[in-house]
Amino acid sequence: MTLALVTGASSGIGLELARLCEAEGFDLVIVANEPAIHSTGLAAQAVEADLATPEGCAAVLAALADREVDLLFLNAGTGLVGSVLEQDLPGIERIVNTNVLGTLRLLHPLARRMVARNAGRILVTGSIVGYMPGSWQAIYSASKAFLNSLCGAMADEMKGTDVTITCLMPGATETRFFERAGMQDTPVAKIKKDDPADVARAGFDAMLAGKAQMTPGLLNKAQGAAAEVLPAGLVAGLSAKMFKPKE
Repeated sequence: MTLALVTGASSGIGLELARLCEAEGFDLVIVANEPAIHSTGLAAQAVEADLATPEGCAAVLAALADREVDLLFLNAGTGLVGSVLEQDLPGIERIVNTNVLGTLRLLHPLARRMVARNAGRILVTGSIVGYMPGSWQAIYSASKAFLNSLCGAMADEMKGTDVTITCLMPGATETRFFERAGMQDTPVAKIKKDDPADVARAGFDAMLAGKAQMTPGLLNKAQGAAAEVLPAGLVAGLSAKMFKPKE
């Protein structure tokens, strides 16, 4: 395998995934929607593109030209704290366009090319909140539920090929996500979070091993499992306690 593509690579989990690829000697294309993608210090082709738009996704595919992607890391994502009805519709649409459509617009063509040549590994960053009716971050949680489900289905559909897809489902991780989503005044912003380097390593290793899912950390695994069996109303209430901003 020679070429790795990492989205959301200017910071956090994405940057750590890109560093792992560089350490392993892969050619590297990194993508983010901010100028910081050009100053990561990595020996990589940097593409500044907004994956919330068809044009941004097309720019990434154009940057690849005729090269085949061997390792595909679809990590870009965004969130927004607040109740659904208090959020403005353009902000809601941006979450869906980035997390869902932005992922699909790259995953679909690149995974097809992998299957056609019968080789490749894919890692999509979902979340344990995809298991939860996430009160006060409902759109983000719903978008991650889509990704969690999509990856599980595609993993089954691609059985019999040498292409695998892994869903990385972390819990709260020490990244700029909370700042960007306006979550600085929420209880979840104050708790101890996972190291993005550790999360990236867990996802990277799981992807290379062809695992369908990876949730790093025993506590995160327990939270995800509990969310699947507890009543939805109870889980939503617990989510509100963590994500509702303090007044």
